[in-house]
Amino acid sequence: MKQFIDFIPLILFFIVFKLDPRTVELAGNSYVLGGIFSATAVLIAASVLVYGTLFLIQRRLEKGQWLTLIACLAFGTLTLVFHNETFLKWKAPIVSWLFAAAFAGSHFIGDQPLIQRMMGHAIQLPQAIWTRLNIAWILFFLVSGAANLFVAFTFHSIWVDFKVFGSLGMTLLFLIGQGIYLARHMHDGDSQTASSATHPKD
Repeated sequence: MKQFIDFIPLILFFIVFKLDPRTVELAGNSYVLGGIFSATAVLIAASVLVYGTLFLIQRRLEKGQWLTLIACLAFGTLTLVFHNETFLKWKAPIVSWLFAAAFAGSHFIGDQPLIQRMMGHAIQLPQAIWTRLNIAWILFFLVSGAANLFVAFTFHSIWVDFKVFGSLGMTLLFLIGQGIYLARHMHDGDSQTASSATHPKD
């Protein structure tokens, strides 16, 4: 569920982007609604609202959520200030590659891969499976970032569609694949846990 919270601001961004430009009155002021720049403003506002609400409920945000929020504020603000959508096109690739770097770095920093730190409290798996799963997440974020970058600067007419639905589709397919992979190996973790309990170390 957490993975899809990030798509709420993106979906609102997509809806506003697809609107034919129109002038709306709000609090006595006129605003143009529709197109990339008003959609960017909505993306920023929606991100602050979504993650602000999460922070109020949880009293904290996860590091990945902080990264997503900060990137949205930074690249979105640059897009509006310079009136140039190129900044926003770089957001998804850079965020994806930063996530890939975090997952990769966890192989060398700390005693557990990042995916194990995130999911280890819920399921038991052999260490080799955690390592493979972490590598899969690294590859996923590398490919996701490259795909977003390629589409954004090659297919201008559909880059917003891909940013929202392409990214959502890739994430959904990857999570389904992860679920199938985990289902095949969870019994190995249970066996390993039972063996440790039956034969405790001296």
